[in-house]
Amino acid sequence: MTVAYSFVFINFAIYMGRVLSIDYGKKRTGIAVTDPLQLIANGLTAVPTAALMDFIVEYIRKEDVERIVVGQPKQPNGEDSENMERVRAFVQRLHKVLPDIPVEFFDERYTSVLAHQAMLQGGLRKKARQDKGLVDEISATIILQGWMESRLR
Repeated sequence: MTVAYSFVFINFAIYMGRVLSIDYGKKRTGIAVTDPLQLIANGLTAVPTAALMDFIVEYIRKEDVERIVVGQPKQPNGEDSENMERVRAFVQRLHKVLPDIPVEFFDERYTSVLAHQAMLQGGLRKKARQDKGLVDEISATIILQGWMESRLR
């Protein structure tokens, strides 16, 4: 006796845009991004802050970005740090240039310390650990990972 089976496979692909994370600095800015399903945070690069807006606009032309998360610089006591004025000015420019993409802040306290710890634990040599651009990129990744985890709570 032969039994024929018929299977229908339906591919349910859930597509979401990427989330871009920014660790804004006076000279350099670290950037991280999620995968399209927003499951994994990856460091993307660090760029000179003067070239940041052009980089973001060009990146968004190539990739579907759903949201931008910007590190909110705070002091240990929770008050805004002195860099917050520059960050707010940058976010205002972002809203003007990219009005359809939501921008939100996420607390960036201790991300530089955590980035240095990650570099040590990852076995990076001293010269690599002194690369401030790499520290900024890892900090942006930590901000993005924290933001992703906060959405699960």
